[in-house]
Amino acid sequence: MNRHEIPTHLNVEDKAFAGLTMRQLLTAAVGLGLAYGAASELPLPMPLRMTAAGVLLMAVALLALWRPGDRPLEDWSFVLLRYWAVPRVAVWRPRRLDIERKDATPSYEVVVPEPMWARARTLRPGRGGGSRATTR
Repeated sequence: MNRHEIPTHLNVEDKAFAGLTMRQLLTAAVGLGLAYGAASELPLPMPLRMTAAGVLLMAVALLALWRPGDRPLEDWSFVLLRYWAVPRVAVWRPRRLDIERKDATPSYEVVVPEPMWARARTLRPGRGGGSRATTR
């Protein structure tokens, strides 16, 4: 009789290296690269460069390792951005139609391109530039 294991860890990320998930590992790698760049390439005095690199390392460690509510910090940042983007108060008002404005012309223009084959039929020799238009 064959035995099959039932997967029970569907919502768990796989560990890649040293107990870190791939997301955490890549976040740490990018953060280390940014901190190295800040420490070696910024045109500032050495104490300020080391301070900037230390702040970057702390921010990356916070981003990669801290999981409030068992969710990554970037998920919470997207939640915060959505909260700021969506209006807080919704007001419902009935729409009032302007019945007296029947003579107003529409404020848009419909432009339909004319195909080449339709234009070729309207051109005749002797008119429209003197050349004969043919269709294939």
